[in-house]
Amino acid sequence: MPLGIAQSFLESVNTSATPVHHNEDAVDLYSPESGSRACCCRCGRSDSWRASTGRGYRRARSYTALRTGISELTGVDVDFPKLATEEAPQVFAPAESPLEKLPVEVLDEIIAQLALDSPPSGYTPRNVDLINCLLTSRTMHVATINTLYSNITIPHSSIFSKFLTHVSEHPGLGTIVKRLDLSHFTSIGLGRSRQVNSEVQNMTSRTLLKCLELTPAIQEVLLQENLDDDIDENVLCKLFFGLPKLKAVDFCASSSKPFAESFTSAVTTLIDSQMNLGLRRLSLHECFTLPSSVFEILLPRLPQLTHLDVSHTRITDNALASIPESSTLSHLNLGRCTQISGRGVVGFLTSHPAATNLVFLNLACDIARYRLLWEVDVERLLPALPSTLRSLNLNGAKIRRWHVPLILPLTKHLEELSLAYADLTVHDINSLFRPGPLSSSPSSSPSSSPPSSPVSSPTRDYSATEESSAPWIEPTLHYLDLSSIPAITQSSLFSASCVLLSPTSMPLEVIELGDKAISSLRECRNTNKRLGWVVKELGRRGWYVRDANAAGGNQSGRRSWKMGAMWWGMRKCPVAWGEVGGLYGHYMFKK
Repeated sequence: MPLGIAQSFLESVNTSATPVHHNEDAVDLYSPESGSRACCCRCGRSDSWRASTGRGYRRARSYTALRTGISELTGVDVDFPKLATEEAPQVFAPAESPLEKLPVEVLDEIIAQLALDSPPSGYTPRNVDLINCLLTSRTMHVATINTLYSNITIPHSSIFSKFLTHVSEHPGLGTIVKRLDLSHFTSIGLGRSRQVNSEVQNMTSRTLLKCLELTPAIQEVLLQENLDDDIDENVLCKLFFGLPKLKAVDFCASSSKPFAESFTSAVTTLIDSQMNLGLRRLSLHECFTLPSSVFEILLPRLPQLTHLDVSHTRITDNALASIPESSTLSHLNLGRCTQISGRGVVGFLTSHPAATNLVFLNLACDIARYRLLWEVDVERLLPALPSTLRSLNLNGAKIRRWHVPLILPLTKHLEELSLAYADLTVHDINSLFRPGPLSSSPSSSPSSSPPSSPVSSPTRDYSATEESSAPWIEPTLHYLDLSSIPAITQSSLFSASCVLLSPTSMPLEVIELGDKAISSLRECRNTNKRLGWVVKELGRRGWYVRDANAAGGNQSGRRSWKMGAMWWGMRKCPVAWGEVGGLYGHYMFKK
């Protein structure tokens, strides 16, 4: 990956053929240096061999002479295999080839390997191989149709219009569709403004509703802010009440006034109803215009909820506590939610049955506006977090050095940890990667005593009570966010007392830093190269990444809990498995 390009959303795979390595010690019998230009055999011991000038004459009198010469030279009787004659390719009758006779499930899996699970880029044709398979035979046509129409990605309104027309003419195709992905939808590049694009009437609330009606078996619908004016009350009612197999829906950054009014009106119909929704994965990421009442009505109706992203919304403590106990949350994003309190969040995470198996948890906050977790909240939260957790974002939490002993056990199973704005030193961060004396209690460090805060500060001594008895376990961290920590600078990272850039910190491979630190590191090209680290930036974010070419370089970042994302430090909860791109990639990795 070239310098200057931050964590890309796609993983490039080298499919080139393995290079052939020639034997450098082999002797060319026909070169002038070989000394054997006029003779095929250098032994010179067989009377059956004769000199050859290499002008088209046969070099041996017979197969027996060749065999005799090698036998005399090696002492082994060698019998050369006979060359097999080429046979004409076998021609099968229609539907009689071995590929077509495979079970339907196996054939579907084979065809599915040809489908591109990557975001569309420009107007380049996609899935060309699948299109060619359609013309192979009737059996291949049926198997390919199932794969081709299973996941529909719509990047432009013209493509949506073609798809809607085709499905209207052939309604059977609509029953195959399992995912409708509009996360890449945009009018940019078509030479139209948003107003002109609405006048074209390809993508409207009416056509979107018709599309949903023609795809009754759909399971995942991915929407976003470029469509919020087209997501009216009828579309929302269809999504919530008219698609019984729907399991995941994403309204990423939909915040227009018409959308908020339509969403509120659709959800209000549930007030006098005992209906429960079958949704398992719901994302309202950056839907900050939705009123708090929407969450208090909607969340209690989701008994099968597993993924919930309500980052930067008006969700309240009461709405969070109203999540049914039957839910089994694995992904929860509460970042930048200003209407919830630290006490309410900690109470939910420590006592609610739905939060016992979390894998992804985002509790980040913008300290310029408010602080979610204070010292006492951190003290209560950290010991109660489950061992299933793999990603934890505590950006903005009031973390002090005496909290390090509580963070240390988490590093044995976490792969992502975000501690931006924490009040920690280089020594405190080093203690997460190597055994040694842990940070002392607040009472033993007068200079570290906490200032006045809305809650009382912890007084418990968190010194290393188990340090002498517990064996050291290597950390599992691959990603560490140290943005806006005053002690973490370019000079402190390069100092001999910091272990973050050394092999001691392995498997750590990505360190996220603030703008000031990234700018300083960008100028140290020779030092970066010597240490085996590179600077990468994307959008508003910057990372210091262990060079893949260095010893012990970074490994594949793919994890099942990322649902297709490859890079570390995602800030948006995925609700569908697939490569990340478009607007979802912006909110997940750029912002």
